[in-house]
Amino acid sequence: MAEDDNNNPDGAVESAESRTAENAEHRSGVERRKIDLGPPEGQPERRSVMERRKAYISEGRERYLDMVQKERSMLLSQGISQSTEQLLDMAGAYTPSEQTNMINPEDDIDRIKETASGDQLRSVLPVQTWLPLNIHLIGLRDGVLRIAPMNDLLEKQKDSLVSTVRRSGFRVDRLEVEIWDRAELKETLRNVHDLSADRCEKTLADWLSDVDNGLLLNQFQRDMLAEALQMRASDIHITQDSSPSAPNWIKYRIDGDLIPMHLLPPEAMARLTTLLKRDGGLNFGDKTTPKDGRFSFAWQGRTVDVRLAAGPQGMDGEKLTLRLLDRAALKGFEELFKRHEDVGGHLEKLLAPEMKGGGGLILLSGPTGSGKTTTLYACVQQIDRRRRHVLTIEDPIEYEMRYATQWQIRHTEDKSGNFASMIRAAMRHDPDYIIIGEMRDGETVETALKAAESGHTVITTVHADTAIQTFERLISLMPAERERSSTFTLAQQVRCILNQRLVKTLCQGCAHTSVAKDVLDTVELELLELKGDAKVKTHNSSGCDLCNRTGILGRTLLLDTLLVTSNVSERSHIFKALREDVHSISHQEGVVFHSRHEGVIDLVVSGLIDPRSAIVYMRE
Repeated sequence: MAEDDNNNPDGAVESAESRTAENAEHRSGVERRKIDLGPPEGQPERRSVMERRKAYISEGRERYLDMVQKERSMLLSQGISQSTEQLLDMAGAYTPSEQTNMINPEDDIDRIKETASGDQLRSVLPVQTWLPLNIHLIGLRDGVLRIAPMNDLLEKQKDSLVSTVRRSGFRVDRLEVEIWDRAELKETLRNVHDLSADRCEKTLADWLSDVDNGLLLNQFQRDMLAEALQMRASDIHITQDSSPSAPNWIKYRIDGDLIPMHLLPPEAMARLTTLLKRDGGLNFGDKTTPKDGRFSFAWQGRTVDVRLAAGPQGMDGEKLTLRLLDRAALKGFEELFKRHEDVGGHLEKLLAPEMKGGGGLILLSGPTGSGKTTTLYACVQQIDRRRRHVLTIEDPIEYEMRYATQWQIRHTEDKSGNFASMIRAAMRHDPDYIIIGEMRDGETVETALKAAESGHTVITTVHADTAIQTFERLISLMPAERERSSTFTLAQQVRCILNQRLVKTLCQGCAHTSVAKDVLDTVELELLELKGDAKVKTHNSSGCDLCNRTGILGRTLLLDTLLVTSNVSERSHIFKALREDVHSISHQEGVVFHSRHEGVIDLVVSGLIDPRSAIVYMRE
């Protein structure tokens, strides 16, 4: 779930909800029931919610602190040096700066941020705007941007830096230059800044001029990985074809699109693929058999895992796909659902430690690449793994999660290592939460339902196009002779279905502001429930330096959700709906339904997506 999210104001959510009520006739007659979030922020009930979340996040940091300190002492005795912050990060605990952002969500997307750490600035600002200046970004506090430069900066360079920071959404009143000891600054730049991303093209040129130089080959591999991470790539695609006329491209997948980056001659590409396969523990002499491997490398003070898949290409070539598993790119629970507070609140209750023995089934659905894995891991991080036993069953394991038991599926002839067998074995290990990577067959579905029925909270993913179709998909996998009993268990145990998509968001630094009637016709205005004179943001195809001239910067969640809030003893009508007409489930008492249609309108009103793109999402 390799996925970016953006803030939405409480006011925008409320206005979207009021429009929903006023325009119910445009929503196919489906009654939209909302979970009451209470009065606006600032009133007592609203403050209590925010205080509870603040307390929970603070507790999340303190939760593992004593465990981490003991672990750090043991590691130091073994000659391994890792800071407390690094170990807390590996445990999924929030840092203080992250707490601030999550506790105080922005009131709207244009609200200017006044405080940010150096790491936050480096993650947002385009690397080409600050790296060539040879400066250390210390941080931003109360509108003062503090930097430590290696050399004196020209006024023009300072103005350009401040302009970029402002266009990135931060409030900068003035720039403050700190004078550091030169040796200390050099060490800081070496430890904090990874310069590999900036020198990738130069390294490639040097290597291609001496293709037999193994040191330059290793350097290019590392620079390529660093460049991909700096550009927020989720995958690297490498095509190696021995034909002299075939192009050998290295491509990065950024915000869902493949971007051609580097073109290599066949001989050089063959050397690169051999090195990658060797690092991944694969037989680099075998080009005909699909295989998987894994390796890791250090970048900016943390370890990034790389999942490698290799397969044949053409007559005598090979295709390599690298999935970059950067733990720092994982979104926390609060960040992921800050645009969907009622959904996040419902999930928060289901994942609370007080729910021991409550059981139930949480389903995450959507197509491949829709961020299901990211949401799954966000749920795992939300769980108090100090007090509760979390057991995951995955194929393959994506991220290693501290204080959770993680099982890798083993494909054996006797099926002893498949999902169903592993779920049955998991229940003998006293788990509180069972995380299942994917439900692919009827046996897995039935076993997962039994686990939920026996008091375990089961979180799993399934491929489906909508929340309602998720029910249809599960029922279709059930054996015909047990379909009725399994459907009854499903109706009793389902707690939540999240069907999700990832949609590209506009770069807020360069998006055009337009009048709705100038870009949409009457039918489209009605579909999006917009007035003709409403202001909307549209895509700037020329882009800017913030978005690498694409006009798009990141992606956000578009949800289609079913929240089942009724007690288990009051679900006979849900079972009846599943047996007779699954599409009527959204009308049932105790079911809260949020359609994708509502989410699209909210994103348009918030200025996050182009209204013309919104029409396409609706028609899909």
